[in-house]
Amino acid sequence: MSDAVVAALITGGLALVGVILTVRAGNNKLQHRMEVAQAVTDTKLEELTREVRLHNNFAQRVPVLEERMAVANHRITDLEHQAEK
Repeated sequence: MSDAVVAALITGGLALVGVILTVRAGNNKLQHRMEVAQAVTDTKLEELTREVRLHNNFAQRVPVLEERMAVANHRITDLEHQAEK
């Protein structure tokens, strides 16, 4: 083989190694960014889920509180009527 062919093969091989290393490093960086983004998304989703559960609990308790207020208002009205007599 001539010197030019050997030099071309060496240059091509080194270029291939450089491309592989560059692509692998870029892929690792991208994978890390995606993992961080997924962790942030998971955290936000957990927080939203917690807030929805709190809201649902509050929404379930409001009618109970309204009923208790109605009973209390009736009692107050009855006591006012008894005090007037």
